[in-house]
Amino acid sequence: MARKGRFPSGGVVLFLAIGLMRFVASSSESDVEILRKFKESLNNAGGLADWDGSNPPCNGDHEEWRGVLCENGFVWGLQLENMGLGGVIDVDVLGELRNLRTLSFMNNNFDGNLPNFTKLGSLKSIFLSNNKFYGEIPSNTFDGMLSLKKIHLANNKFSGSIPESLTTLPRLMELLLENNEFDGTIPQFTHTDRLKVFDVSNNQLIGEIPRTLSHMNPSAFSGNEDLCGQPLKPCHAKGDLSIGSIIVLAILVAAALAALVAVVIILRRNKTQHDQTPSISSLSRIEEGQSTVAVVGSSPPDQSKKSDQSVRLTFLKESDDRFDMTDLLKASAEILGSGIFGSTYKAALNDGRVMVVKRFRHMNNLNREEFNEHMRRLGRLDHPNLLPIVAFYYRKEEKLLVSEFMENVSLSVHLHGNRSRGHPSPDWPTRLNIVKGIVRGLSYLYDQLPSLTAPHGHLKSSNIVLDKSFNPVLNDYGLVPVITQEHAQEHMISYKSPEYKHSGRVTKKTDIWSLGILILEILTGRFPSNFLQQGKGSDTDLATWVESVLRDDSSTVDLFDKEMGANKQCEGKMMKLLKIGLNCCDAEVEKRPDIKEVELKIEEIKEKEGDDDFYSSYTSEADMKSSRESSDDINHATS
Repeated sequence: MARKGRFPSGGVVLFLAIGLMRFVASSSESDVEILRKFKESLNNAGGLADWDGSNPPCNGDHEEWRGVLCENGFVWGLQLENMGLGGVIDVDVLGELRNLRTLSFMNNNFDGNLPNFTKLGSLKSIFLSNNKFYGEIPSNTFDGMLSLKKIHLANNKFSGSIPESLTTLPRLMELLLENNEFDGTIPQFTHTDRLKVFDVSNNQLIGEIPRTLSHMNPSAFSGNEDLCGQPLKPCHAKGDLSIGSIIVLAILVAAALAALVAVVIILRRNKTQHDQTPSISSLSRIEEGQSTVAVVGSSPPDQSKKSDQSVRLTFLKESDDRFDMTDLLKASAEILGSGIFGSTYKAALNDGRVMVVKRFRHMNNLNREEFNEHMRRLGRLDHPNLLPIVAFYYRKEEKLLVSEFMENVSLSVHLHGNRSRGHPSPDWPTRLNIVKGIVRGLSYLYDQLPSLTAPHGHLKSSNIVLDKSFNPVLNDYGLVPVITQEHAQEHMISYKSPEYKHSGRVTKKTDIWSLGILILEILTGRFPSNFLQQGKGSDTDLATWVESVLRDDSSTVDLFDKEMGANKQCEGKMMKLLKIGLNCCDAEVEKRPDIKEVELKIEEIKEKEGDDDFYSSYTSEADMKSSRESSDDINHATS
């Protein structure tokens, strides 16, 4: 009897073992196809000759293919170093490797922009040092990559600001950015208790080293002549390094060059007034073609007053409490962020007001007169859900837009930021109120800017700031006409819409698509990673993910952001709003609702009364298996 009792059990074990072997073999076959497809994207891949498919890449924990790291029969890492590889790191293909946790392509010949690694959200390590990558890294490049522990980008040619998204990675232990061309200030890092290895030496960084990094070795900051603060030399004065150093230096250098030109002209013309020094106003006039006036539309100043025009801001509304560029230069200032269009600064004026100054580098689509006229148009807008432009400054090379500071910062920070920094995640009533405010502001833009194809054009969570009552205020609206066309097509959200991908155009309903994606982001708490891509939008977006969950036959428990804290009474309303968001995201432009229709439907949604019939007809997939927490990163030297 005992023997009979054991036999079926042994048969079950044998059956399970055979099934497991078949599953592993099937997975290995899949990995074979994926890796061979990835190899096709590489140049000079002769060193990967054993990637021929004659045997699987992994045999248990043993690697059969060069550069492949295995565990339990699966590929969990690629270590392709010192092989002279070039071409493209195809992250779309690598994304099919479900267990991939670490990548190393150090000491190769890869070039171009940094790949979009957000598609590989479970990565723990990225090693790309000693290649030929170049260009700016968008500020939000690492958003949502919460498992990242090690990032090595040293010895490339990356430029622009250090991406802000690096600062909130909760598990970051190593960050090597030395020997690049990064500029601007070093952003504030949140989780420095985990950050053990850090190096930004030999770049073009300026300003004061954040206190959270003051305990690092001085060598980590060497080779940046304009860095100061612990552990380097003390800074001379607070506030000298943001607005003053970055904005006004460019202006003053240009003015100095203009002064030399003016002196030469004066000498050549042998004017009798040779002993008079050109005023700053006249230098600005020589440089820019005309004098700068304090208020758009006001009459030009008298000749006797030109000497005090200096570098003047152009105010868009009449007001008694104006300030000037000199007030901004004297203000205590700090950098808020650096994105694809430029840097953003917070300036505290001596009178207690706090302003935000945005510096734009790519606004050359219109000449001066056309630019001023468009700013007048935006300045006439008046709605509680729009952030008014207080003033602007025009130069051919760059423009400054000044607005009021909102103390609750951006919606993106509250949805995806770190809670320990004092930015709590909004609950369901707050999120519903935010959506309603966004729609009201967008509807107003459609009324007031009917000639613009996309009245907002760049609608996303980081371009929505929250006031002290958590009411949403739309920012960076109406800028499509002034942004340089090539830059707009590469980076602005309107140009990532399905219609632009398929037909190369934006439409009146392009902002509706952006609104739909934003509604889904607010409800799910998931970042729309396709927004991070450069160029035309991706086929895979947040709406596609939501639809795939709704088509499944299990519960929707993981569909909504748990941080909302909503109960069963709210679920019907949440699902109703989700349906509106999906309708806005329809790939067929004609099927999307008009903004007035969206506004009417959303205004009807209350906080609690349930509409559970719609909710009960949808279910979602079971919880995805959580990724392993292990310390199996590639063991690299840190120096």
